[in-house]
Amino acid sequence: MSAIIAPCALILAAGEGRRFQEAAGQGSDKLLARCRGLDGIERSVIEQVLRNLGEAVERRVLITRAHKTQVIEVAQAYGCEVVLLDSAGMGDSLRTGVEASANADGWLVCLGDMPFVTAGTFAKVYRSMVPERISIAHGPQGQGHPVGFGRAFREQLLQLRGDQGARRLFAEEHLHRVACDDLGIYRDVDRPDDLI
Repeated sequence: MSAIIAPCALILAAGEGRRFQEAAGQGSDKLLARCRGLDGIERSVIEQVLRNLGEAVERRVLITRAHKTQVIEVAQAYGCEVVLLDSAGMGDSLRTGVEASANADGWLVCLGDMPFVTAGTFAKVYRSMVPERISIAHGPQGQGHPVGFGRAFREQLLQLRGDQGARRLFAEEHLHRVACDDLGIYRDVDRPDDLI
């Protein structure tokens, strides 16, 4: 394996968005829905996420489906490596992202449907990452996103399958709660109403 490099951001964007489609119409993609960003400018959900990620993380890997061509174009415009996956499962997405960046020194997991997390929160969680720890954004309502996994969790992340997320790895002795007052860490887009 090649030399260990800095932690990498994994942007998970392979979900089907069924609840959003039920409300907005078949074929609607929540990642491309327009929403007003933290700076007051309207962009697509996925572009808001990538913009908010800022310069904190140099390497970014976005996991999505082959037919999401517009999402792929936005990701590439923001310097992301794009990995294609034909599965909506969170576990499959995480495993695939870690496989694609196996020499990273950890993985900052970002959800493609959370456009209101601030750049400061992404940077704070990223800077707190160390190999033996899971760093997680924590605010007044408890744990949120993003979550940073140190490289010690690589093999466990590679074992994830289907819709099995990484929450089972959250043993208390490994967790580092990163204090923030950012309510965006709880705000994902499931339905059109969530865009406001």
